[in-house]
Amino acid sequence: MVPKETSDRAAILRHLIRKADHAYYVLDVPEIPDSEYDSLMRRLDALEKQFPELVTPDSPTQRVGGAPAASFLTVKHPLPLLSLDNAFSPRELEEFDKRTRQQLLDQVGYVLEPKVDGLTIVLHYLDGHLVQAATRGDGEFGELATEQARTIRSIPLFIPDAPPEVIVRGEVYMSKATFAQLNAEREDAGEQPFANPRNAAAGSLRQLDPSEVAKRRLSFWAYELIAPSDPECQVEALEYLKELGFPVQGYYERCSITSAIQSCAQWTKKRHDLPYDIDGMVLKVNSFVLQMQLGNNAKAPKHSIAFKFPAERVITRLCDIIVQVGRTGALTPVACLEPVLVGGTMVSRATLHNEDQLYEKNILIGDFVELERAGDVIPEVVSVVASRRTGAERPFRMPDKCPDCGSPAVRLKGEAVRRCTGGFSCPSQLKNTLLHFASRDVFDINGMGAVLVEQLVDAGLVTDIADIFSLTKADFLKLDGMGEKSASNLVSAIEASKDARGLARLLHGLGARLVGERASEALADHFGTMDALAQANVEDLTALPEIGPKIAESAFDLVRSEHTKNVLAKLVKAGVSMGQPKKKAVGSKPLQGKTVVVTGTLENFTRSEIEAAIKNLGGVASGSVSRKTSFVLIGESPGSKLSKAQALGIPILSESEFLQMTL
Repeated sequence: MVPKETSDRAAILRHLIRKADHAYYVLDVPEIPDSEYDSLMRRLDALEKQFPELVTPDSPTQRVGGAPAASFLTVKHPLPLLSLDNAFSPRELEEFDKRTRQQLLDQVGYVLEPKVDGLTIVLHYLDGHLVQAATRGDGEFGELATEQARTIRSIPLFIPDAPPEVIVRGEVYMSKATFAQLNAEREDAGEQPFANPRNAAAGSLRQLDPSEVAKRRLSFWAYELIAPSDPECQVEALEYLKELGFPVQGYYERCSITSAIQSCAQWTKKRHDLPYDIDGMVLKVNSFVLQMQLGNNAKAPKHSIAFKFPAERVITRLCDIIVQVGRTGALTPVACLEPVLVGGTMVSRATLHNEDQLYEKNILIGDFVELERAGDVIPEVVSVVASRRTGAERPFRMPDKCPDCGSPAVRLKGEAVRRCTGGFSCPSQLKNTLLHFASRDVFDINGMGAVLVEQLVDAGLVTDIADIFSLTKADFLKLDGMGEKSASNLVSAIEASKDARGLARLLHGLGARLVGERASEALADHFGTMDALAQANVEDLTALPEIGPKIAESAFDLVRSEHTKNVLAKLVKAGVSMGQPKKKAVGSKPLQGKTVVVTGTLENFTRSEIEAAIKNLGGVASGSVSRKTSFVLIGESPGSKLSKAQALGIPILSESEFLQMTL
């Protein structure tokens, strides 16, 4: 039995520490000195060690108490987490307002909020206790990250006087100061620095070991109350979140469409003044009743839209041009730049895409160039500042041999790039293929990043993707910087991937040109096994709606190459599952067996949304019109696909006719 006075003392210490945490991490107004805070933590820790019965999951001492997981589990969200449609100009915001007013008969008021550039997470509380945290994932299913979320001090572990159930959606992010400090620490340790705070936050939250997540010093903003449903509007919900103890950005404002556009213009200029990154503004209909009345389209709510900031441009000097070799052997010229700050990120390299674009832009080594981060992510050289040339600049020519392995680099007719012909004897192709295979959308081998792949190839431990599955803990421990825990986690992640991925992901992971995710799914769903696929000829493959002649040839060459046969034999020996799980029949499929081509701008769907809707309804969304096409769905300003469909006599459907067919 724990003495009551001891139990009471522990409760008081927890209360004082939570209060101090809230003041420091949520309100940003520290109430007590660090020394006093440390003293409170030491006293509570001592009591809990003396009386283990006192330890509770929401105790401040348990912020980093979870054991490392072998891999992330998947959980279903209580409600689908939809993405937002984007607006890139004031005109598009006005069009959103017009559509909204037409549907709501002008009864509308908005709220505008900064869009934090981080990682979405959903927090679930029962009786005030944090019981689950999950990443957004695909919107329907996310990754369970409860122990990782517990390490983020701005996330409450316990909510006093809370309703029975609270579900909150928010953004995990990394402040600019923390990002700069983390990258400095990584560079000192000889590790690859993160590209930007968002990547750093996402990579940090996906660490299997909560103690490693805690070292990254992540932060959290709450922006949506999923449960309870008491508040009547977004502003009330944000105020209620603050009352519950959640950190909420203080920059939200009620607005009209006119004032929203003005605010977006102001935030475009002052966004870099914030201590964290924002990549846009979110405009929402304030009333929850009106939000429900508007409803959703296939992937996004109709009551909200994200205004994305225009790409920022700067001028810097191009010091050199190097050539990188990609997974399929493509040689890509890359600009080496004098480091310059673009959109809050220090940039020293930028893509030049291919030799045609390089020559068309007349880029010389030594030029001053205008640089842009497209979508605030990918640095790109936009143009040359020819007026600043001195005559000391020199031209660049693409090599006719691979800069990595020395194999001939050839450019086939009709292609924009040269390709190394060395195959997997080329270290760059091998490394990029391994990274692709281990990536989240393919075999999802957590922890197998660029630095580790580089070490594995350079050490001769891996010569193809199948070698991944023969790696042992002892192999990993031979590598610099690899500890016992990390090695064990990698072996577990590799083992877990053997039975869970299936034929579609394997085909995608083999990395054949043109055989991407959609083509891999189509082939796997139709043939079911690798053996059945290997028996098919090019005509069999081309007969599938999603498989064109070039994809069919690439897939045919893939499954019959000696390299693939050797890899598959090693995968079978390692126990990797290659069967394709049978899909369960789900309800009515009005587009079953139909191939649909979309052209023009639709009113209710973006291009990705309509393609997803077609697929969910049993159809195939194709990018080109052929005699296999069942019908063409047209929107505003249709392109040449409409003319081709008319010439072939393919049925043409408007958006309203399509909706009537599929309802």
